[in-house]
Amino acid sequence: MAKKEATINLIDTFSEFKEGKNIDRATMVSVLEESFRSVLAKMFGTDENFSVIVNPDKGDFEIWRNRVVVADDDLKYPNQQITLSEVHKFDASYEVGEEYADRVYLEDFGRRAILTLRQTLQAKIMELEKDNLYSKFVDKIGTIVNAEVYQIWKKEALLLDEEKSELILPKHEQIPSDYFHKGEIVRAVVERVENRNNNPRIVLSRTSPTFLQRLFEQEVPEINDGLITIRKIARIPGERAKIAVESYDDRIDPVGACVGMKGMRIHGIVRELRNENIDVIHYTNNIQLFIQRALSPAKVSSIVMYEEEKRAEVYLKPEEVSLAIGKGGMNIKLASMLTEYTIDVYRELDEATQEEDIYLDEFSDEIDQWVIDAIKAIGIDTAKGVLNTPRERLIEKADLEEDTVDEVIRILRAEFEEEEEE
Repeated sequence: MAKKEATINLIDTFSEFKEGKNIDRATMVSVLEESFRSVLAKMFGTDENFSVIVNPDKGDFEIWRNRVVVADDDLKYPNQQITLSEVHKFDASYEVGEEYADRVYLEDFGRRAILTLRQTLQAKIMELEKDNLYSKFVDKIGTIVNAEVYQIWKKEALLLDEEKSELILPKHEQIPSDYFHKGEIVRAVVERVENRNNNPRIVLSRTSPTFLQRLFEQEVPEINDGLITIRKIARIPGERAKIAVESYDDRIDPVGACVGMKGMRIHGIVRELRNENIDVIHYTNNIQLFIQRALSPAKVSSIVMYEEEKRAEVYLKPEEVSLAIGKGGMNIKLASMLTEYTIDVYRELDEATQEEDIYLDEFSDEIDQWVIDAIKAIGIDTAKGVLNTPRERLIEKADLEEDTVDEVIRILRAEFEEEEEE
């Protein structure tokens, strides 16, 4: 009874394998046969004289052992030879030198062999599943997937797709304001597929520029159809992004198409990205004009280019400087990322003011450069600009110590006092 039960259990294993795994027929037969041969080799020392016939449709199999008929006194290898008197018990027509095939039944293997066979088969199935999983998602890198949140940990979240494949969304690949619940459906892009010791790890991302690009491709038919091309993307996830688009058809306004009527197209993307503000910019090969557009909504007065250094000095009217820099320096940072140029912003002064005022950079021998940079980051780049700004604002917005601000003010005042004395 135990032997019969073991046989039935093993047949059930084959049925589960056949029904539950997304594996083609040829591969399945190969894996099953390989598992049998592995056990046969352990039991008999070799599997070369065995024929294994697997029928995955019915979930059964046959094993035949091929042995050469020898004289009764010549038997040396019982697994590969059978005596003439023994074979005549089954068929008297056989003669010495002929090959005799007899069927080997699973229950003859014994309980230990059956257990080994099941374990071998399961191990091979698992290895095959890992290979299939790796191949499947390597081809999906850069594409959006929808997956259900299964478990949330401190540093990452575990998600399951429709086929129950395990996907990882690390904390640093989540938008800062992302907050997920178990069972929630999340959209993300396949960022990379790691394979350590044949253990695939599929890593998703919601902070990647590629994620933003794929969302635009889904929402804007003209991009998907190739009428509009996304040329550059810069993101500070969850805060702000700039995307440069171009159309090869003069009849299509690429910016208008991406934004949509009353912003309908872009609103869906903004909601998906947790209210990340998105600036859509018309791309141009004219780098000077591109920098000008990238600094939008600020209006640039003039630009001095240093192409070998990939640097640009941008001059604006005083009221435009804060717009160019943006909150926390975000606008100028994104513009630099988008254009791949270092952008330095300067307040444009008329000749009369220029004679009276002095740029902060000229005080670098008396004031530390990092202090000057901190003040310039809030849109103030001249001495009089500092002196005309409330002390408390300099401390708060430039994030400087009171003593540091007081020392800067003292140095700048001294400069103008000397000029007045002269």
